[in-house]
Amino acid sequence: MTVRTSRTAGVSAPHGAPTPGPAGTGLTADDLPDGLVVADESGHVVCFNLAAERITAVPAARALGAPLDRALPLEDLEGRRWWQMTDPYGGLATRVGQPERNLLLPGGREVLVSARYVRTRPTGPVRRVVVSLRDTEARRRTERSHAELIAIVAHELRSPLTSVKGFTATLLAKWERFTDEQKRLMLETVDADANRVTRLIAELLDISRIDSGRLELRRQPVDIAAAVSRHIQAHVASGQSADRFLLRVRQPLPDLWADPDKVDQVLSNLLENAVRHGEGTVTIDVEPSTTARESTSVTVSDEGPGIPEESMNRVFTRFWRGSKRGGTGLGLYIVKGIVEAHGGTITVGRAPGGGARFRFTLPVAAPAYLNA
Repeated sequence: MTVRTSRTAGVSAPHGAPTPGPAGTGLTADDLPDGLVVADESGHVVCFNLAAERITAVPAARALGAPLDRALPLEDLEGRRWWQMTDPYGGLATRVGQPERNLLLPGGREVLVSARYVRTRPTGPVRRVVVSLRDTEARRRTERSHAELIAIVAHELRSPLTSVKGFTATLLAKWERFTDEQKRLMLETVDADANRVTRLIAELLDISRIDSGRLELRRQPVDIAAAVSRHIQAHVASGQSADRFLLRVRQPLPDLWADPDKVDQVLSNLLENAVRHGEGTVTIDVEPSTTARESTSVTVSDEGPGIPEESMNRVFTRFWRGSKRGGTGLGLYIVKGIVEAHGGTITVGRAPGGGARFRFTLPVAAPAYLNA
């Protein structure tokens, strides 16, 4: 049997020219992100794209022309041979394919496999078996990330909830034994721990919306310089020295349209990180972007020890913590998600004083409906 090995077609065909892809697209099977394996009516492989080579570690030259069950010797998780169980060519004539499921390649490597049976007429003989392969590594990383998130959340919730339960149970059982000052102290502790739980739940909701692409923005005119000033005043009111903050605003600033609550969330996180983990003066620069007048940038710098060079590429990932001084390690991940949802960018580097330097840029164009 002569088999064409050309990769210039959506499906390579025996004894003839390759089957063309969609008109005018110039696409080939090798352009597909998933593995594609196609067998003809006799069960021999006529297409084995680059992704299939990568996923299976089988060269196309060896797979092309071979029987499908040899080119792709799949087993289920119980060790049963998949092609013998499914029998695409000799099974029920009403079947149209196989839904996606986890199967094993030789060596135990797990892949996601789905199949489509192509017939020229309903209930007719199978003319093509089209198999899609997907690597499970990305899904496994997602599953590990979710498991880690659950573990972190469980750990973070346990402490405040234990405190709330303990103090409330104690107050209910022995109310008369405590002085008013003792009761106040316990209730203040309960209130602080309840706020901690509320913040964690809000972070989890933000992560869910960011990961699913459902983070809603309610764009309004935002005075970014005034917003930064409010956050500085809040830190001063909570006990920080006013001399610790330096706000520099370069005018004129273009009109910024953004979600004010989300911008506040970004500023709150960056300033709190600079105050908690940094040292010396916290400098905030607000200015039109040097690369485009249609955007505004905010830079938050401190004079602390900064972020190690080897850690900078992990700063915006989940659970990254610059120190062991509290926090869930979710804040900067959420900050990045919010900035990017606005169409902006955020970067981290080393400040002139040696500390950490965060810079985010937001586009300032008005919403489309105002330009209509």
